[in-house]
Amino acid sequence: MFKKNKKSPAVVVRALLYFLNSFLLTHHLPGTVTQKKVAGQLHIYPYDRRLFHPGVSCPTCQLVKPARSKHCRVCNRCVHRFDHHCVWVNNCIGAQNTRYFLLYLFSVCAMAGDIALLTIDMLLHAVLRSGLLRASYIDEYGQQQPAGPLFVVQHLFLTFPRIVFMLGFLIFVFFLLAGYALFHSFLALVNQTSNEWYKSRGYVCQHCHPTTAADNLCSPAPDHSKRYYYSRGLLRNLGEIFFPPKTVQKKDN
Repeated sequence: MFKKNKKSPAVVVRALLYFLNSFLLTHHLPGTVTQKKVAGQLHIYPYDRRLFHPGVSCPTCQLVKPARSKHCRVCNRCVHRFDHHCVWVNNCIGAQNTRYFLLYLFSVCAMAGDIALLTIDMLLHAVLRSGLLRASYIDEYGQQQPAGPLFVVQHLFLTFPRIVFMLGFLIFVFFLLAGYALFHSFLALVNQTSNEWYKSRGYVCQHCHPTTAADNLCSPAPDHSKRYYYSRGLLRNLGEIFFPPKTVQKKDN
């Protein structure tokens, strides 16, 4: 009954391969703060003294927290440039795997969109081959009426209920994931994490008790008038996502 589309399997296979590739890459270590790396990580980002303060130690790891870092209670580790813990990939999103997470989001959107389009194409061919657009029916008053769009939709619901339900679910998931992907794209463009976005809206870390002993770790006069403190321009912000800054190694004298 349905017309076969030779391109459909290839599109689905490519989408699945791209999805699996980005999914596995997202399991890449997010950039853990360790005893060996913390000395260099302290100098990658300056403290803004608003969301991140010098001299604050992680009560769990007992390490000085670099700017833009946060302890993940799920993974039980401090993550540099912490964004959030993603339950779908069971990993934290941080400095080293944000790029893979963005690719993962867009690959999921592309896969949902491709399958939705293929499903619509299949239902459209079913309608065209059945001749429903030229059909008519007898209404409750005994008059003959042409089959309109509403009649076609009702026929598809009755004939292919599971396929129509799946299509509706795919469209819902596509727009949901697309909105989430656009939100994270915006954060990437302004060089802000979702953790920083949440904190900037009024949330304050309950464990941050700044001291004056480590003021040399941040700039002497941070510019709080700047809405996005860590933004360095569109291209440099994107460059930081796809080419994360390396740990600063201090030379021994």
